[in-house]
Amino acid sequence: MDEISLIRRFWEPLGRAVTHPAVREGIGNDGAVIRCEPGQDAVVAVDTLVEGVHFPATIDPYALGWRALAVNLSDLAAMGAEPVCYTLALTLPRADEDWLEAFSGGLRDLSVRHGIQLVGGDTTRGPLTITIQVQGRVPSGTAMRRGGAAPGDRVCVSGSLGSAGEALKWLDTSPGNNPDVRAVLARYFYPQPRLALGGWLRERGVAAIDVSDGLVSDLGQLLGEAGRGARLDYAALPIAPELATLAGSQARKLAASAGDDYELCFLWPLALGEVPESTDEGVPLTVIGEVEAEPGVRLMDGNDPVELAYGGYSHFSGGANDDS
Repeated sequence: MDEISLIRRFWEPLGRAVTHPAVREGIGNDGAVIRCEPGQDAVVAVDTLVEGVHFPATIDPYALGWRALAVNLSDLAAMGAEPVCYTLALTLPRADEDWLEAFSGGLRDLSVRHGIQLVGGDTTRGPLTITIQVQGRVPSGTAMRRGGAAPGDRVCVSGSLGSAGEALKWLDTSPGNNPDVRAVLARYFYPQPRLALGGWLRERGVAAIDVSDGLVSDLGQLLGEAGRGARLDYAALPIAPELATLAGSQARKLAASAGDDYELCFLWPLALGEVPESTDEGVPLTVIGEVEAEPGVRLMDGNDPVELAYGGYSHFSGGANDDS
Protein backbone atom coordinates (compact mmCIF):
# COMPACT_ATOMS: atom_id res chain seq x y z
CA MET A 1 0.00 0.00 0.00
CA ASP A 2 1.49 3.35 -1.07
CA GLU A 3 1.12 6.62 0.84
CA ILE A 4 -1.73 8.00 -1.30
CA SER A 5 -3.74 4.79 -0.91
CA LEU A 6 -3.10 4.81 2.82
CA ILE A 7 -4.35 8.40 3.14
CA ARG A 8 -7.48 7.68 1.12
CA ARG A 9 -8.33 4.50 3.02
CA PHE A 10 -7.59 5.55 6.59
CA TRP A 11 -7.03 9.28 7.07
CA GLU A 12 -9.65 10.81 4.78
CA PRO A 13 -12.51 8.81 6.39
CA LEU A 14 -11.09 9.69 9.81
CA GLY A 15 -11.06 13.35 8.79
CA ARG A 16 -14.76 13.10 7.94
CA ALA A 17 -15.70 11.39 11.22
CA VAL A 18 -15.94 14.82 12.87
CA THR A 19 -16.86 18.06 11.08
CA HIS A 20 -15.98 21.04 13.25
CA PRO A 21 -17.59 24.35 12.25
CA ALA A 22 -14.27 26.20 12.65
CA VAL A 23 -12.57 24.06 9.97
CA ARG A 24 -12.85 25.62 6.49
CA GLU A 25 -10.50 23.17 4.74
CA GLY A 26 -9.25 19.87 6.13
CA ILE A 27 -7.53 16.84 4.59
CA GLY A 28 -6.91 17.12 0.84
CA ASN A 29 -4.90 20.35 0.71
CA ASP A 30 -1.32 21.32 1.43
CA GLY A 31 -2.52 22.92 4.64
CA ALA A 32 -5.64 23.11 6.76
CA VAL A 33 -7.65 26.32 6.98
CA ILE A 34 -9.13 27.10 10.39
CA ARG A 35 -11.49 29.99 11.05
CA CYS A 36 -10.24 32.32 13.80
CA GLU A 37 -13.37 33.80 15.32
CA PRO A 38 -13.38 37.26 16.94
CA GLY A 39 -12.97 37.11 20.70
CA GLN A 40 -11.26 33.71 20.67
CA ASP A 41 -7.64 32.69 21.32
CA ALA A 42 -6.11 29.58 19.74
CA VAL A 43 -4.47 27.03 22.04
CA VAL A 44 -1.95 24.67 20.41
CA ALA A 45 -0.18 21.66 21.94
CA VAL A 46 1.90 18.81 20.54
CA ASP A 47 3.24 15.48 21.85
CA THR A 48 5.40 12.79 20.30
CA LEU A 49 5.10 9.13 21.31
CA VAL A 50 7.96 6.75 20.48
CA GLU A 51 7.73 2.97 20.62
CA GLY A 52 9.74 1.58 23.53
CA VAL A 53 9.81 4.97 25.29
CA HIS A 54 6.17 6.02 25.64
CA PHE A 55 4.45 2.73 24.91
CA PRO A 56 5.44 -0.95 24.63
CA ALA A 57 5.84 -2.66 21.27
CA THR A 58 3.07 -5.09 22.26
CA ILE A 59 0.42 -2.39 22.72
CA ASP A 60 -2.91 -2.96 21.00
CA PRO A 61 -3.06 -0.49 18.07
CA TYR A 62 -6.60 0.62 18.97
CA ALA A 63 -5.39 1.57 22.46
CA LEU A 64 -2.38 3.31 20.94
CA GLY A 65 -4.60 5.48 18.72
CA TRP A 66 -6.77 6.39 21.71
CA ARG A 67 -3.79 7.10 23.97
CA ALA A 68 -1.91 9.18 21.40
CA LEU A 69 -4.82 11.58 21.03
CA ALA A 70 -5.81 11.50 24.71
CA VAL A 71 -2.46 12.76 26.02
CA ASN A 72 -2.73 15.77 23.72
CA LEU A 73 -6.34 16.47 24.66
CA SER A 74 -5.20 16.45 28.28
CA ASP A 75 -2.96 19.43 27.49
CA LEU A 76 -5.97 21.29 26.11
CA ALA A 77 -7.89 20.39 29.29
CA ALA A 78 -5.11 21.90 31.41
CA MET A 79 -5.49 25.15 29.47
CA GLY A 80 -9.29 25.10 29.73
CA ALA A 81 -9.62 24.88 25.94
CA GLU A 82 -12.38 23.51 23.73
CA PRO A 83 -10.95 21.06 21.14
CA VAL A 84 -11.16 22.08 17.48
CA CYS A 85 -8.83 20.01 15.27
CA TYR A 86 -5.62 17.99 15.15
CA THR A 87 -2.88 16.85 12.77
CA LEU A 88 -1.18 13.45 12.75
CA ALA A 89 2.41 12.72 11.74
CA LEU A 90 2.86 8.95 11.72
CA THR A 91 6.11 7.10 11.07
CA LEU A 92 5.59 3.39 10.38
CA PRO A 93 8.03 0.52 9.85
CA ARG A 94 5.53 -0.90 7.33
CA ALA A 95 1.99 -0.29 6.11
CA ASP A 96 0.13 -3.06 7.95
CA GLU A 97 -3.53 -2.65 6.99
CA ASP A 98 -4.95 -4.51 10.00
CA TRP A 99 -2.79 -2.44 12.36
CA LEU A 100 -3.83 0.80 10.67
CA GLU A 101 -7.51 -0.15 10.81
CA ALA A 102 -7.32 -0.66 14.56
CA PHE A 103 -5.11 2.38 15.20
CA SER A 104 -7.38 4.71 13.24
CA GLY A 105 -10.35 3.21 15.09
CA GLY A 106 -8.94 4.31 18.44
CA LEU A 107 -8.31 7.80 17.09
CA ARG A 108 -11.80 7.96 15.58
CA ASP A 109 -13.67 6.89 18.71
CA LEU A 110 -11.94 9.43 20.96
CA SER A 111 -12.12 12.22 18.36
CA VAL A 112 -15.86 11.67 17.94
CA ARG A 113 -16.36 11.65 21.71
CA HIS A 114 -14.73 15.09 22.04
CA GLY A 115 -15.66 16.62 18.68
CA ILE A 116 -12.13 17.18 17.38
CA GLN A 117 -11.47 16.92 13.63
CA LEU A 118 -8.40 15.44 11.89
CA VAL A 119 -7.31 18.07 9.33
CA GLY A 120 -4.03 16.72 7.95
CA GLY A 121 -0.58 15.37 8.71
CA ASP A 122 2.14 13.20 7.22
CA THR A 123 2.90 9.48 6.88
CA THR A 124 6.48 8.22 6.53
CA ARG A 125 8.51 5.02 6.85
CA GLY A 126 10.75 4.42 9.86
CA PRO A 127 10.65 3.39 13.56
CA LEU A 128 7.11 3.62 14.95
CA THR A 129 6.63 7.23 16.09
CA ILE A 130 3.44 9.24 16.50
CA THR A 131 3.26 13.02 16.68
CA ILE A 132 -0.11 14.69 17.20
CA GLN A 133 -0.66 18.42 17.33
CA VAL A 134 -4.00 19.60 18.70
CA GLN A 135 -5.64 22.98 18.39
CA GLY A 136 -8.30 24.32 20.71
CA ARG A 137 -9.88 27.66 21.53
CA VAL A 138 -10.79 29.75 24.56
CA PRO A 139 -12.43 33.15 24.99
CA SER A 140 -9.68 35.75 24.57
CA GLY A 141 -7.48 36.21 27.60
CA THR A 142 -9.00 33.37 29.64
CA ALA A 143 -6.65 30.43 29.04
CA MET A 144 -5.44 28.81 32.27
CA ARG A 145 -1.77 29.49 32.91
CA ARG A 146 0.86 28.29 35.32
CA GLY A 147 1.80 30.65 38.11
CA GLY A 148 -0.26 33.10 40.08
CA ALA A 149 -0.34 30.89 43.17
CA ALA A 150 -0.94 32.60 46.52
CA PRO A 151 -0.26 31.25 50.01
CA GLY A 152 -3.40 29.60 51.32
CA ASP A 153 -4.62 28.40 47.92
CA ARG A 154 -5.71 24.81 48.19
CA VAL A 155 -3.97 22.22 46.02
CA CYS A 156 -6.51 19.85 44.43
CA VAL A 157 -6.58 16.94 42.01
CA SER A 158 -9.25 15.22 39.98
CA GLY A 159 -9.92 11.49 39.98
CA SER A 160 -7.30 9.19 41.47
CA LEU A 161 -3.54 8.94 41.02
CA GLY A 162 -0.90 6.23 40.68
CA SER A 163 -2.85 3.55 38.81
CA ALA A 164 -1.11 4.13 35.47
CA GLY A 165 2.25 3.92 37.25
CA GLU A 166 1.28 0.55 38.71
CA ALA A 167 0.21 -0.57 35.24
CA LEU A 168 3.82 -0.36 34.03
CA LYS A 169 4.55 -3.50 36.08
CA TRP A 170 1.88 -5.42 34.18
CA LEU A 171 2.37 -4.31 30.56
CA ASP A 172 4.11 -7.51 29.50
CA THR A 173 1.75 -9.86 31.33
CA SER A 174 -1.75 -11.13 30.73
CA PRO A 175 -4.28 -9.76 33.24
CA GLY A 176 -6.33 -12.96 32.96
CA ASN A 177 -9.36 -12.74 35.21
CA ASN A 178 -7.76 -10.31 37.66
CA PRO A 179 -10.08 -7.25 37.68
CA ASP A 180 -7.55 -5.12 39.56
CA VAL A 181 -4.87 -5.63 36.92
CA ARG A 182 -7.36 -4.96 34.14
CA ALA A 183 -8.41 -1.75 35.87
CA VAL A 184 -4.89 -0.29 36.18
CA LEU A 185 -4.06 -1.31 32.60
CA ALA A 186 -7.18 0.50 31.41
CA ARG A 187 -5.96 3.66 33.18
CA TYR A 188 -2.68 3.42 31.25
CA PHE A 189 -4.03 2.48 27.83
CA TYR A 190 -7.18 4.62 27.84
CA PRO A 191 -6.55 7.97 29.59
CA GLN A 192 -9.66 10.12 30.04
CA PRO A 193 -8.81 13.77 29.29
CA ARG A 194 -10.64 16.06 31.74
CA LEU A 195 -11.86 18.57 29.15
CA ALA A 196 -15.15 19.41 30.84
CA LEU A 197 -13.36 20.01 34.14
CA GLY A 198 -10.76 22.16 32.39
CA GLY A 199 -13.48 24.41 30.96
CA TRP A 200 -15.18 24.65 34.35
CA LEU A 201 -11.91 25.61 36.06
CA ARG A 202 -11.13 28.19 33.36
CA GLU A 203 -14.40 29.94 34.09
CA ARG A 204 -13.24 30.31 37.70
CA GLY A 205 -9.83 31.66 36.78
CA VAL A 206 -7.71 29.02 38.52
CA ALA A 207 -4.28 27.67 37.57
CA ALA A 208 -3.92 24.02 36.51
CA ILE A 209 -1.60 21.41 35.03
CA ASP A 210 -2.20 17.86 33.85
CA VAL A 211 -0.46 15.08 35.79
CA SER A 212 1.64 13.46 33.08
CA ASP A 213 5.09 13.18 34.67
CA GLY A 214 4.13 12.72 38.32
CA LEU A 215 2.21 14.81 40.84
CA VAL A 216 5.15 16.25 42.80
CA SER A 217 7.09 17.05 39.62
CA ASP A 218 4.14 18.59 37.80
CA LEU A 219 2.96 20.58 40.82
CA GLY A 220 6.49 21.95 41.14
CA GLN A 221 6.18 23.29 37.59
CA LEU A 222 2.77 24.77 38.30
CA LEU A 223 4.08 26.59 41.39
CA GLY A 224 7.52 27.47 40.12
CA GLU A 225 6.36 30.33 37.94
CA ALA A 226 5.07 32.11 41.06
CA GLY A 227 8.05 31.23 43.27
CA ARG A 228 5.75 29.44 45.70
CA GLY A 229 5.78 26.01 47.33
CA ALA A 230 3.22 23.65 48.79
CA ARG A 231 2.65 21.29 51.68
CA LEU A 232 0.86 18.11 50.61
CA ASP A 233 -1.00 15.68 52.87
CA TYR A 234 0.32 12.24 51.95
CA ALA A 235 -2.72 10.49 53.45
CA ALA A 236 -5.08 12.62 51.35
CA LEU A 237 -3.68 11.57 47.97
CA PRO A 238 -6.59 9.83 46.20
CA ILE A 239 -5.95 6.25 45.12
CA ALA A 240 -8.27 3.74 43.47
CA PRO A 241 -9.18 0.51 45.33
CA GLU A 242 -7.41 -1.62 42.72
CA LEU A 243 -4.17 0.31 43.26
CA ALA A 244 -4.41 -0.18 47.00
CA THR A 245 -4.87 -3.92 46.46
CA LEU A 246 -1.98 -4.31 44.01
CA ALA A 247 0.58 -1.88 45.47
CA GLY A 248 -0.23 -2.02 49.17
CA SER A 249 1.91 0.36 51.22
CA GLN A 250 3.53 1.72 48.04
CA ALA A 251 0.23 2.91 46.55
CA ARG A 252 0.46 6.53 47.71
CA LYS A 253 4.11 6.80 46.73
CA LEU A 254 2.97 5.90 43.21
CA ALA A 255 0.22 8.50 43.51
CA ALA A 256 2.83 11.12 44.41
CA SER A 257 5.46 10.30 41.82
CA ALA A 258 4.16 8.17 38.93
CA GLY A 259 2.98 9.77 35.72
CA ASP A 260 0.53 8.93 32.92
CA ASP A 261 -2.67 9.46 34.95
CA TYR A 262 -3.59 12.65 33.03
CA GLU A 263 -5.71 13.98 35.85
CA LEU A 264 -5.77 17.74 36.51
CA CYS A 265 -3.95 19.29 39.45
CA PHE A 266 -5.28 22.77 40.18
CA LEU A 267 -5.03 25.60 42.71
CA TRP A 268 -8.28 26.74 44.36
CA PRO A 269 -8.22 30.23 45.93
CA LEU A 270 -9.90 30.69 49.29
CA ALA A 271 -12.13 33.39 47.75
CA LEU A 272 -13.92 30.69 45.73
CA GLY A 273 -15.20 28.98 48.89
CA GLU A 274 -15.31 25.23 49.37
CA VAL A 275 -14.05 22.85 46.69
CA PRO A 276 -16.90 20.70 45.32
CA GLU A 277 -16.57 16.99 46.06
CA SER A 278 -17.07 16.10 42.39
CA THR A 279 -17.83 17.52 38.96
CA ASP A 280 -21.23 17.36 37.28
CA GLU A 281 -19.88 14.32 35.40
CA GLY A 282 -19.11 12.56 38.69
CA VAL A 283 -15.31 12.99 38.63
CA PRO A 284 -14.09 13.23 42.27
CA LEU A 285 -12.19 16.36 43.32
CA THR A 286 -9.84 16.12 46.31
CA VAL A 287 -8.03 18.76 48.33
CA ILE A 288 -4.53 17.39 48.95
CA GLY A 289 -2.62 20.35 50.34
CA GLU A 290 -2.00 24.08 50.53
CA VAL A 291 0.22 26.61 48.79
CA GLU A 292 2.95 28.14 50.98
CA ALA A 293 5.30 31.07 50.51
CA GLU A 294 8.41 28.89 50.86
CA PRO A 295 9.43 27.34 47.50
CA GLY A 296 9.43 23.56 47.08
CA VAL A 297 6.87 20.80 47.37
CA ARG A 298 6.81 19.14 50.81
CA LEU A 299 5.05 15.79 51.08
CA MET A 300 4.05 15.20 54.70
CA ASP A 301 2.57 12.22 56.53
CA GLY A 302 1.31 14.07 59.59
CA ASN A 303 4.43 15.83 60.90
CA ASP A 304 6.82 13.45 59.14
CA PRO A 305 8.26 14.18 55.69
CA VAL A 306 7.85 11.48 53.05
CA GLU A 307 10.87 10.84 50.86
CA LEU A 308 10.35 9.64 47.31
CA ALA A 309 12.94 7.53 45.52
CA TYR A 310 11.48 8.65 42.20
CA GLY A 311 10.61 12.29 41.62
CA GLY A 312 8.88 12.14 38.24
CA TYR A 313 9.62 11.28 34.62
CA SER A 314 12.22 13.09 32.53
CA HIS A 315 13.63 12.17 29.11
CA PHE A 316 17.11 13.57 29.73
CA SER A 317 17.91 14.48 33.33
CA GLY A 318 16.84 11.25 35.05
CA GLY A 319 15.02 13.33 37.66
CA ALA A 320 12.07 15.65 37.81
CA ASN A 321 10.90 16.74 34.42
CA ASP A 322 12.21 20.10 33.22
CA ASP A 323 9.51 20.49 30.54
CA SER A 324 12.10 21.14 27.86
